[in-house]
Amino acid sequence: MEDLRKFAHYFRKYKLQLIIGIFCIFTSTAMGLFIPLIVGQAIDENWNEISWTKLTIAAGKVLGASLISGIFLFLQRRILIGMSRNIEYDMRQTFYQHLVNQPLSFFHEHRTGDLMARATNDLSAVRQLAGPMIMYSLQTLFVVILVLPLMFILNWWLTLLLFVTMPLISLTVKFFGQQVHSRFEKIQDFFGQITARAQENFSGVRVVRAYAQEDAEMAAFNNLNWQYAERNLGLVRVEALMRPLMTFLIGFGYVLIIWAGVPLAVRGEISVGEFTMFNLYLTRLIWPLIALGYVVNLYQRGTASLKRLNAILRIEPSIADAAGVVEQPPIKGKIEFRNLTFRYNANEEPVIRDLTLTIPAGHTVALVGRTGSGKSTIANLIPRLIEAPANTVFIDGVDIRDYPLAQLRSSIGYVPQETFLFSDSVKGNIAFGVEKAEQAEVEWAAEIAGLSEDIKGFPDRFEALVGERGITLSGGQKQRTAIARAVLREPKILILDDALSSVDTYTEEKILGQLRGVMRDRTSVIISHRISTVREADMICVLDEGRIIEQGTHDELLALGGEYADLYERQLLEEELAAT
Repeated sequence: MEDLRKFAHYFRKYKLQLIIGIFCIFTSTAMGLFIPLIVGQAIDENWNEISWTKLTIAAGKVLGASLISGIFLFLQRRILIGMSRNIEYDMRQTFYQHLVNQPLSFFHEHRTGDLMARATNDLSAVRQLAGPMIMYSLQTLFVVILVLPLMFILNWWLTLLLFVTMPLISLTVKFFGQQVHSRFEKIQDFFGQITARAQENFSGVRVVRAYAQEDAEMAAFNNLNWQYAERNLGLVRVEALMRPLMTFLIGFGYVLIIWAGVPLAVRGEISVGEFTMFNLYLTRLIWPLIALGYVVNLYQRGTASLKRLNAILRIEPSIADAAGVVEQPPIKGKIEFRNLTFRYNANEEPVIRDLTLTIPAGHTVALVGRTGSGKSTIANLIPRLIEAPANTVFIDGVDIRDYPLAQLRSSIGYVPQETFLFSDSVKGNIAFGVEKAEQAEVEWAAEIAGLSEDIKGFPDRFEALVGERGITLSGGQKQRTAIARAVLREPKILILDDALSSVDTYTEEKILGQLRGVMRDRTSVIISHRISTVREADMICVLDEGRIIEQGTHDELLALGGEYADLYERQLLEEELAAT
């Protein structure tokens, strides 16, 4: 019920449409119920002697009632189905916004394919709750409310006979409705697995091909697809059994009416016109009863999908603006870590241990160390991609939690280890996050990142499409595009997390030479495994198991003869061996 209460909030914007739609349903139903009355009266009036005038008038009334009923039937569908599409739009916006605001940890725990399944298949099923289910439910309700009293007035005994089969119909609907709900919920969960598998294969198509796993992956997907088809066929069998069973029970009710009603008409206890009228009303009642099974089907499917959507919507973003947060003075770039100890989970060992470090505004600091020493974690803490404990990370003396996320992140240019490019043009990827970037600015950023010569070789230059995740570019080209994207923002803080690992030493030196002019007035944090990348930094910090074990300039650390000096000697030896 809680899920339905939350769902009901989406109707607030469309109260007027809903009210008008309900009025149209009532009017269409009521006008349709005049037709049996007109037909029954015409039969009785013309039973003994036919009057073509009366028959013509009756025919005109039937046509008029049908026309009015049809007009309001069109309006109810136009209004309510349109409303359901608007609600679907609102829900999709809410769901997308909720996902965008989630931190990185959320996407580590939830597969992208499953989230896509919820945003498409499940949302489509929920839309049926807002449109067709409401429409058919109200049609059924109005028909029952209006028809049963009329049938009681015509003949209470015949009407009571209908209640022999109605409890059986209700039990049928209840039993099969539960089956549909449980089966559909499992089917949607399984559909999420299929979508996730397909998404992973498409994203990792290079790996699949490199290891010649096309046939194996197709076989695995075929197996999943067949299981999905089998589960759907099981649901189809349940749904296919429900409607014929309901039709049989309704037909059995017809048999009872004929069995009891024909003798009444023969004896004159009910006129032929009234008996005809009663049967026409019974016919009007049959479709809503059959539609009841369809409504239950929609309801069970919709609520199962609504439950899956709300399971995601209930997850509050663990990183968000605090209540009452206000915009701070413009960021200058001083970064401080004060006694920072950070662990990803409470029951795990700390990744960062008692880290204290001050980076003056406009300075360049490099972080080096073995894999897993905590370098990328520190980089992710600054823009709050992961959340540091309170009072441990500061910018310009202000706890980063006290900055609005928009202000904090708009002041940071970040190039992560795993470069991500959108399925867009080169220009679109470089200008991402910058409103109305001029062509000259994009070209300047590309030049700084050492990408200009590569772009000149593309058929469409800056308008060349890079493909999904930048699949048409090399690793180095993707990294340089990401650097250009960060540079174009002209941020106060620039973070390069192993951003030059895919380029050769010559290109690296060229890019660094151009970046130094950009970094001169900015606070820069450079993470790298190459000494050549960090040697010009104002300060180099060597990390090991989350602690700073050495700190100083390149020359100071070499003179120290510690971990940094060993790393430098090893890289020199590797370069000499590679040269020979």
